[in-house]
Amino acid sequence: MTASSLSNPSLDESLVTARGRLATALAEAGRPDQDARLLAVSKTKPAKMIRDAWHLDQRDFGENYLQEALAKQAELADLPDIVWHFIGPLQSNKTRDVAEHFDWVHSVDREKIARRLNDQRPEACGPLNVCLQVNISDEPSKSGVNLNELPSLAEAVLTMPALRLRGLMAIPAQAEGLDAQRRPFARLRDALQALQQRFPEAPLDTLSMGMSADLEAAVLEGATLVRLGTAIFGERDTR
Repeated sequence: MTASSLSNPSLDESLVTARGRLATALAEAGRPDQDARLLAVSKTKPAKMIRDAWHLDQRDFGENYLQEALAKQAELADLPDIVWHFIGPLQSNKTRDVAEHFDWVHSVDREKIARRLNDQRPEACGPLNVCLQVNISDEPSKSGVNLNELPSLAEAVLTMPALRLRGLMAIPAQAEGLDAQRRPFARLRDALQALQQRFPEAPLDTLSMGMSADLEAAVLEGATLVRLGTAIFGERDTR
């Protein structure tokens, strides 16, 4: 499919720009080109836009709203190699569908949720890739485990055979300026390195951090998955 045949030709330009921005950030950080990838946040966007992005070689897509995501997954079931990430808040009544239909979950912040995902993951799907969500800025309104409780949660998840603990995710408080943006990302990187030392056999290789406003700061501090929505798909639709 060529850019001119897409239902939204500007998507081609947006993806080129986003990929260029990520490549520049990696180069400035002295990191290899393939050291981080874009997670296209497709919440509220129609399945046809995801299909267009897939034809432009985007494979990782992030969804926040479960029922919307399940409908899009059904419509796009013909696309091979598409990778679905659940990145929204996760309540107990959502865990079965998430366990059955997603490849990654970025928002695990308590053992109860992890246990349900583990118990409900179909064996045929293989282990579910998990990131623990950390409340890195200690905001009362934000989900996430605090840094003091993180090691015990990680240890519990590592005992669950249907889950594969891959790393950490955070959404820091908004900050102005590169240095201020980098500080919480550095704390998350340090937390991951501490887990890597504590659990050397675990496949802890992922830092899901950084969005449109702070991509560069996140990459400088080691982000491996950068979540971009508006920068790729345009302004979010009103739900």
